[in-house]
Amino acid sequence: MSSGTQIKAKAAAQKSKTSSPLPSSPEPAVKPQPKPSDKLNPKTIDPFAAPSRTPSAFAATYAKGGIPCRLMHGSVKHRLHWECPLETVPFDPLLVTLAEGLRETKHPYTFVSKEGFKELLLVEGATEKAIPLLPRLVPVLKAALAHSDDEVFERGLDALVQLSAVVGPSLNDHLKHLLTNLSRRLMDKKFREKITVALQMLEQYGGKATRHILMGTVVWEVFLKRTEASQM
Repeated sequence: MSSGTQIKAKAAAQKSKTSSPLPSSPEPAVKPQPKPSDKLNPKTIDPFAAPSRTPSAFAATYAKGGIPCRLMHGSVKHRLHWECPLETVPFDPLLVTLAEGLRETKHPYTFVSKEGFKELLLVEGATEKAIPLLPRLVPVLKAALAHSDDEVFERGLDALVQLSAVVGPSLNDHLKHLLTNLSRRLMDKKFREKITVALQMLEQYGGKATRHILMGTVVWEVFLKRTEASQM
């Protein structure tokens, strides 16, 4: 083949390429809409998807500003900053809400509930404000004392002693509801000392009536043994 023939063949090939239409881009695939029945079909559920958790009532209240304090992070320890003087904070329902928060297991709710409950009970006139709330506070504290988490139990026990120091003998009418959970924890050696000290404080704040309530219970028997051992 001569050189002239080769040049003509190349020119014809290039003309054929430029004249050929460009390939059309594929149309986007239309995603099928899920049918109502798909929600009931287990095949459409992702077994590896993280389950959505509804925030607790305390966490939701805190997020909405229903608790008038915020956590202040310090270099050594944390503290609460109240948005208004504590004397003006209504105990109802805040004290009950803070008691419910004692069952939280995540920061900052654990600190806010524990410290807030303690600080609110230190307010002048706390006795008159807290006594009417005892029928609502005791079931909440009972739930904390029955919690499987050790730290939740300890927060509940501390709160019980703090409440007893404020309301005194007024707690005696509700004390029986709390003794069952205390007796269960007495079987655990790591809590015996703490519960014994708490019972001593309850008796101190509640008076002779508290002793009569405790007598004959499992809690009382262990309490007597621990007291006698400490005095020997």
